[in-house]
Amino acid sequence: MAGKESANKQSANELTFEAALAELEAIVRELEAGQGDLDKAITDYERGTKLREHCMKKLEGARLKVEKIIQTQQGELATQPFDAAESS
Repeated sequence: MAGKESANKQSANELTFEAALAELEAIVRELEAGQGDLDKAITDYERGTKLREHCMKKLEGARLKVEKIIQTQQGELATQPFDAAESS
């Protein structure tokens, strides 16, 4: 996130999953490197938490949309909601 001003950052909820994940990965790399001051680390951590929550919501939404294709008794193809319990 170096070089980006806080005012220029989009709300986490406005980002695509891919953009949020890329920003989150960059924040994690910076925090793991231990570079920067404490205030920036706290701000980055808070931003990372929001990005993580956004990504988790997006993933959950995608999971709920997944459908499986089935063949009906009449031999036609149809879809039905995917039940994770069945596939385990």
